[in-house]
Amino acid sequence: MSINLVAKPEDRGNLIRQALRSLRAGWQGIAGARYDAAAASMRPDLPGDDLEPLRQQMRACLEGRGGEVSARARAAALGRAYLTLDPTGRERFLRVLAVDFDIAEAEVSAAIDALKAAQSLEERNRTRQRLRATLEPPRVKLLTQFNSLPQGIKFLVNMRAELLPLGRKDPALALLADDLRVLLATWFDVDFLELRRITWDTASGALLEKLIAYEAVHPIESWDDLKNRLDYDRRYFAYFHPRMPDEPLIFVEVALVNGMADNVQNLLDPKAPPQDPKTADAAIFYSISNAQRGLDGISFGNFLIKRVVGELSHEFPNIKTFATLSPIPGFVHWLDLALSEGRPGLLKPADRKTLTALGVTKGAKGWLRQTLAGSDWHHNEALLKTLRPLLFRLCAQYLAREQRSGGTALDPVAHFHLSNGALMDRLNWMADRSKRGLRHSAGLMINYRYDLAKIEENHELYRSSGKRALSPGIRGLLSG
Repeated sequence: MSINLVAKPEDRGNLIRQALRSLRAGWQGIAGARYDAAAASMRPDLPGDDLEPLRQQMRACLEGRGGEVSARARAAALGRAYLTLDPTGRERFLRVLAVDFDIAEAEVSAAIDALKAAQSLEERNRTRQRLRATLEPPRVKLLTQFNSLPQGIKFLVNMRAELLPLGRKDPALALLADDLRVLLATWFDVDFLELRRITWDTASGALLEKLIAYEAVHPIESWDDLKNRLDYDRRYFAYFHPRMPDEPLIFVEVALVNGMADNVQNLLDPKAPPQDPKTADAAIFYSISNAQRGLDGISFGNFLIKRVVGELSHEFPNIKTFATLSPIPGFVHWLDLALSEGRPGLLKPADRKTLTALGVTKGAKGWLRQTLAGSDWHHNEALLKTLRPLLFRLCAQYLAREQRSGGTALDPVAHFHLSNGALMDRLNWMADRSKRGLRHSAGLMINYRYDLAKIEENHELYRSSGKRALSPGIRGLLSG
């Protein structure tokens, strides 16, 4: 097939909307007419006079009158009410949940005072339990009720996906999102997850569509492109949760090749002849994508890589190199900011001499910013040859030295792999000539190597002191 399948943000949104429609239909039978009437009376944008009936419905869920069947019916009705709302209505729904069902500060203060005044061990134990209860917002109990419903955990994952951007402008919603994060982190413990290899022959059409929509690193251009990524010289692994058996949580794409890959165009070329994986000596992880935005901040990517390395080591004992071919998403943004601020020492005397040879005698920083912002600079071979050592050095500085306030790597992909115990191995020139690759990383990519004998040591050094494991090649660029 040749139809265009490039993953777009709306593709992910369409999948979420389809899931919501499925939930609405599935929960209608559970809610029943008695409990569903309140949801039917709510208008899509949830105007002010609909808020009090909503609060009453939430209180009824928390009171828990009746048995388990009644409790599930009330939770299903409340969930259906949320699903019938438009974006404005859902935001108002979430604000009611966040503000009206938060902890009661007066009760917390009273419990703290009671604990301070407690005399006996029995009284201290009793007041500790009381304090613990007051510190759990009622909304957490309410959210937990959705987990008992069919696809309820997916409902909560999608709810958090909607909460995350709202929380950036509303502290109350940020706290609600964090409550959900804590709940989901418990339910998505890595020991509960199943690692599956996905193949063209065994995956359902619906799952293949999700791989296209969720691919976050290198968009899948066509069915042929997807089939190539699932070929016998490739491996596609994903984690699944037993309560979300048809929804990948995170997936990794691996190419089985000879030697360290240095170019994503060649790696993804569907016309390239496949290689017998039994003759490969390297496994290249070229794409790792989080499929569920609602699970952001819940880390199982490091476990995925280690599990996949274990699987591949067992299947192909001849593979000795495990490495990535990774993007450097923050490089151009960092460089543009540093150049615009006129950061001292950014350009060395040798760099200015290089730029002078190109005819740039004044305004070198502005010229470099303008050049990288252009759309055709990468077609000029003479310019590429001249800029290569300069951009290599600057990129090595960005990856190996620039840091956040806590001492961790500024680049998010670098932080991910360094946290997992990888070593910064090699920068690759013009490794990604896509518009995205040029815009974010000036076409550069990096290999992070996973040396099985040093993963734990590298991980501990980075997490404890921020020290980054660097190859001699990267160190050489920094000293240049």
